[in-house]
Amino acid sequence: MTGPAVTLVTKSSATHCRPWENGPEHVCAVARTHSDMVKFGPQDHEYDKARERLRGLARRATGVQRRIRSSNAKFLVPYNRNQDFIRRSEILKNLEQQFGHGRCQGAITLRPRVALYGLGGVGKTQIALDYVYWLQEACPEVSVFWVHASSAERFCQSYASIAQECQVPSYDDPKVDMLLIVKKWLERKDCGKWLMVIDNADDTQVFFGQPAEPTNTGTSSPDRNLGGYLPECTHGTILITTRNKQTGLRLTQGKGPMEIGKMDEDESSQLLRTTLDGVSATAAELSTLSSRLEYLPLALVQATAFMQENTMSASDYLQLLNKSDQNLVDLLSGEFETVGRDFGTPRAVAETWILSFEQIQQRDVFTGEILSLMSLFDRQAIPSKFLSNKQQQGGEPSTEMQLAKAVGVLKAFSFVTEDKNHNLDMHRLVQLVTRKWLVNKGTMQRFTGQALLAVSQAYPYGNYENRTACRAYLPHAHAVLDSKGIGSKDERAARASLLHCVAGFFFFQGRWKDAEKFQLEAVKLQKAVVGDEHPHTLASIASLALTYRNQGRWKEAETLQVQVVEMSKKLLGDEHPDTLIYINQLASTYRNQGRWKEAEMLQVQVVEMSKKLLGDEHPDTLTSMSNLASTYWNQGRWKEAETLEVQVVEMRKKLLGDEHPDTLTSMSNLASTYWNQGRWKEAETLEVQVVEMRKKLLGDEHPDTLTSLSNLALTYRNQGRWKEAETLEVQVVEMRKKLLGDEHPSMLTSMNNLALTYQNQGRWKEAETLQVQVVEMSKKLLGDEHPDTLTSMNNLASMYQNQGRWKEAETLQVQVVETRKKLLGDEHPDTLTSMNNLASMYWNQGRWKEAETLQVQVVEARKKLLGDEHPNTLTSMNNLASTYQNQGRWKEAETLQVQVVETRKKLLGNEHPYTLTSMNNLALTYQNQGRWKEAETLEVQVVEMSKKLLGDEHPDTLTSMSNLALTYQNQGRWKEAETLEVQVVEMSKKLLGDEHPDTLTSMNNLASTYQNQGRWKEAEILQVQVVEMSKKLLGDEHPDTLIYINQLALTYRNQGRWKEAEMLQVQVVETRKKLLGNEHPSTLTSMNNLAYTWKSQGRFEDALKLLQNCLHLRQQKLGPDHPITISTRTTLTRWTKKRYIPLSNLETGL
Repeated sequence: MTGPAVTLVTKSSATHCRPWENGPEHVCAVARTHSDMVKFGPQDHEYDKARERLRGLARRATGVQRRIRSSNAKFLVPYNRNQDFIRRSEILKNLEQQFGHGRCQGAITLRPRVALYGLGGVGKTQIALDYVYWLQEACPEVSVFWVHASSAERFCQSYASIAQECQVPSYDDPKVDMLLIVKKWLERKDCGKWLMVIDNADDTQVFFGQPAEPTNTGTSSPDRNLGGYLPECTHGTILITTRNKQTGLRLTQGKGPMEIGKMDEDESSQLLRTTLDGVSATAAELSTLSSRLEYLPLALVQATAFMQENTMSASDYLQLLNKSDQNLVDLLSGEFETVGRDFGTPRAVAETWILSFEQIQQRDVFTGEILSLMSLFDRQAIPSKFLSNKQQQGGEPSTEMQLAKAVGVLKAFSFVTEDKNHNLDMHRLVQLVTRKWLVNKGTMQRFTGQALLAVSQAYPYGNYENRTACRAYLPHAHAVLDSKGIGSKDERAARASLLHCVAGFFFFQGRWKDAEKFQLEAVKLQKAVVGDEHPHTLASIASLALTYRNQGRWKEAETLQVQVVEMSKKLLGDEHPDTLIYINQLASTYRNQGRWKEAEMLQVQVVEMSKKLLGDEHPDTLTSMSNLASTYWNQGRWKEAETLEVQVVEMRKKLLGDEHPDTLTSMSNLASTYWNQGRWKEAETLEVQVVEMRKKLLGDEHPDTLTSLSNLALTYRNQGRWKEAETLEVQVVEMRKKLLGDEHPSMLTSMNNLALTYQNQGRWKEAETLQVQVVEMSKKLLGDEHPDTLTSMNNLASMYQNQGRWKEAETLQVQVVETRKKLLGDEHPDTLTSMNNLASMYWNQGRWKEAETLQVQVVEARKKLLGDEHPNTLTSMNNLASTYQNQGRWKEAETLQVQVVETRKKLLGNEHPYTLTSMNNLALTYQNQGRWKEAETLEVQVVEMSKKLLGDEHPDTLTSMSNLALTYQNQGRWKEAETLEVQVVEMSKKLLGDEHPDTLTSMNNLASTYQNQGRWKEAEILQVQVVEMSKKLLGDEHPDTLIYINQLALTYRNQGRWKEAEMLQVQVVETRKKLLGNEHPSTLTSMNNLAYTWKSQGRFEDALKLLQNCLHLRQQKLGPDHPITISTRTTLTRWTKKRYIPLSNLETGL
């Protein structure tokens, strides 16, 4: 808009010639006419000129108003500003927003009242103090009044001070109601804006008790309802600090109070740095001190005051705190001076809380008792069930509503918090101070006893079903067991019961040392409280015996169990169900000691008495039948075991249903019996059903589900289905780690099973890694001599043996044998097994005499203990036969092997895997005697039955095919041998992979067949592959690698490549001497082969000398009549006489 060309209104006319309006801030020339003087557009530059002048006028007018008002504003705050205060910015900003003070003049009040609540010492008063000093600077026109509310008297005194300082009308009239005149004066508009702080408003009854009449003293009675005297108006706001959320809620008329929590780590460290003037402290010490004092401002300031007064470093103070909880409580109880504490309010943290405890106790005794009781549990996750039991222990019955109200009061004071599961947590320092309060009152022992009774009543016996409750209650059990009550009979009985139940949980977790410790104390207490022969005492002794049994301490377990059986018979009678349970437990201990006849005798009694008393179909009868079946199973009496187990399965299905856990257990037991009979398909069918139903009923992670998965994996493994086995075993390991932890005995078992599956796949490094862990953890958890530790050592030894690390294997196995002899005796089944394993080690080292000595002992002992036809006896006879075979004592070997074949056919049937193994072993003996037709007949049968039972691709089937191919080779039927070996190689590659040890063996056998047909190039190609892969997988010095190198050398030699052959053979000789010694049969074989190569090179003297040395050592090692010794002597004679070496005498390997 364009203005007129001439001035229409002069300056003097526009300003009325007032001199104070002559300044540029008051005068603005604009280009306008009279009619459009006040008409402006948003883009008009003339408007911009006028706007800035108007804004300036507004600012100046506001400033004048403020100066006028601030000169009238009051600041009645009894404390100086705390220069050490660490601003808690978020809280202060929230207060500004709630009150609307951030906008100062003209702000709209959003909330007239705001309450800060939190634990005593958390800094509520300091926050209020900082806020009012900020408000004085930001909004000086706002008056501030500070009212002490720790008691009615202090509240009234504060109001009287306001009346006097502000010259409230009639304030000096002794008859006036001081509270009322202050309230009405503050509500007047001309009073101006104000903020009142009501500090320490903790007692609800001070504000909302019964009203009383005014007194004639002119002051108000302390017992009056003071809440009615809080002013209500639009120009005033009230800030309340309280420890009691309920009080805060009522004072803010239902508006949610702001909770003040502890400081964060940065804030608490900053507070310490600010207040620790001249005190030595590192950042780490400040962090630790903050944590120990729970980031509580008052406790932190109290700590710094103590350090300064006593010239103590932070490090020394922390040492003092760490010595005992009592020191911590004492330090929190010391008086000290700090800004912002009313003279009527305790300075020390402990005394601050104790004041609240006393208030709570006075208002409601039951709430005080709940607080007292809670302080004696563990401070975290206190179940409401413990407090419900308190209702039942009190003299007068209490309702759920009373308990809810009591807990509500404690939550309101921030002494406890509630989690989403309705468990309660108690502040750690509050817990310690509460205990001090109980000690001061002389009620500590009474409440300790009540806490013990509460936990004892709630704590269930430890097993899988109760595991969640047991795990949750365990910290509380420890807390009450570590304390001492009044020592009444009820308390001692409760303590014994709790110890017994907790020991059961430790037993479930495999923590047998802890279980033993708790159960020992339970037994001692039970004997003292109810006597030696009480059923409760017997139950505890029986549990202790089971703990001993699981530690492999069978003699100690047996001693206790014999006592329990005898006392139970005396107290309850021979036929009482508890007596039968104790007899069965004793029988299981006999079974663990290999005393199967004694176990069987007891179990037969239990079965008969159970049938008589309870009936054939009672659950206890079925359990006893299942236990008897297990004893038959241990004796190799699988048909009898199967008969019982089938009955148990059928009756449980009828009574309980197909999916009942007990039915599934009996199906699993039957599957194990099928498994031992080599009926793996039937076993698998049952195990798959059990796995599926347990997953459905119990969940994927239940211990029984994991056990059934493990059993199914074992069945897969026995069928050569190693990948499927591995998949399941990895699942079991992961789930047991998650549920039980790395060191639980069941976890160790599953790791061992996975290691065996790796071993079957030739993954020895992975297997070894797991087995070493298992051995170390078993030693740590169970001790060096525990049966499971010895088993894991034996498994690790087998791993070393497979890697050709015989010295390491021997060291472990010797330890196992000696320890088992010491613990179990020379004739225990486990001792005999370990002796047999050691003999196998000697066998692999060519120490056949030592192997034979041990094996003869094992055979004789097993015949005596188990009988001639027990599976373990037959296994040991077969092993002894193999040793005779290696010594060239083929007739003795044959005699034993024929017995084993016939007995296994009789007991297990013609098609059992063990029967087929023994037939294969007998065929090898026939082979060694040159009785190839007899060998072939047996091997053809074995191949056909293996295919029928196990399938064409089972590892055992492939082994039997390979053995038959060798027999064809020996008969010069190379095409037939080749056909079989090609099949074996292809299937091994498909099933096991190109680099599996068994695949390499089959490739080497095929190469030998090519070699025998003069197809040396084809043989060489295979053998080079085999050598390279064997070096990669097994190492350069593994026995199998040396065999393959030797075979390749022979192929070179047959092609006239003597230098290459010699180089390899020298390597084999030297390595075998280093690893096995000069006299080992394999070393002698390699020396023999090298002698032939030297002879072919014309190095006759070297060859003759080497062969003579070989003969000398063979005579010493194998004896003069061993077939290999005789063959060597014959060759040497021919060489000496004719200087001629027939190729047919060339040995191809051990």
